[in-house]
This record gives sequence, C-alpha cells and structure tokens, in this order.
Amino acid sequence: MQGVVDVLSSGETSGSAVGKRVVLPRSFPRGDRDMQRRFLNAMALVQRFGRPDYFITMTCNPYWDEITENLEPGQLPQDRPDLVARIFRAKLRDMLDLFVKKNYFGEVQAYAHVTEFQKRGLPHEHILLIMKSSSKLTTLDEYDKVICAEIPDKAKYPELHLLVIKHML
Repeated sequence: MQGVVDVLSSGETSGSAVGKRVVLPRSFPRGDRDMQRRFLNAMALVQRFGRPDYFITMTCNPYWDEITENLEPGQLPQDRPDLVARIFRAKLRDMLDLFVKKNYFGEVQAYAHVTEFQKRGLPHEHILLIMKSSSKLTTLDEYDKVICAEIPDKAKYPELHLLVIKHML
C-alpha cells in the first residue's frame, strides 16, 4: 500500500509509468525470450528438413513400478514430485534413445521435443521426428504397421484391453 501512496503523492497517475522494466535474458529457462528462441529453432528444423513424420506424446504414469516402489508408506506420487520428475526423465531418455539412436521407426534426420506439466503436476512430452527420406512412410500399409487407433480385443488381449481402458479412456 505504501508504494501506491508514494506514487500518488509524487503526482504520477499513469500506471504504465510506475515501476521498473525488467527484461529477462534469453538464457532464462522458460522465459518468453527463451520460448521464442526454441520456437524459431524448431521452425528452422522444419524449414531445412521438411515436415515432421511423427508426433509422439509420452505421458507420465504415477503408478509406474519405479515410482510406487520408492514411496514411503502412506505417500502418494503427488507427495514426491522430485521422484516423479526424475523417473519420467529417465524413461524419456530411454525412449529418445530408442527412436533416435536405435532407429525404432527408421533413421531420424532431426527431432524436437518439449516437456510440459499437466494441471495435476505430472510431466508429459511432445516429440516431433523428421525421418530421413529412406525411412519415411509412403504407403497405407506402412502407416497401418505404425499407427493403430482401436481398443484391443478383450478376448484376444485381455491385459492390453484392460490397460487401454484404464489409462486411455
């Protein structure tokens, strides 16, 4: 309140002239300038290598064994954001290695990814993969080998059906 009184007593009536402007450096993580730099870098990848071939989302499961085994009795995953973030990061590194180094979908020419936190506090990742021309999907059969948007048959795959119903719907 004292700050408001001081400004009014000095004769200043415009709110835009009050205070001191602070510009965060581009190196400040998650700041506006950092986010703009990251966006421009991603667009430069697209300009140079072409459109992404895969858009992959990875979501943290708070009931992964690595998380639940390291909780103290009575603790919930939301009580240990450090543990959840560390395990998510380790699994993310493994998944990126699978895609980029082990060529799970084929040879990757370029990739970009970003970590976001959901309202519940759990991290999730968005990954864009730009494949080399020899690894690009070109026919419907190739797409069908990679992409599936159906609930697994309950009679054939009961465990997979249960997991999809529990985590995806």
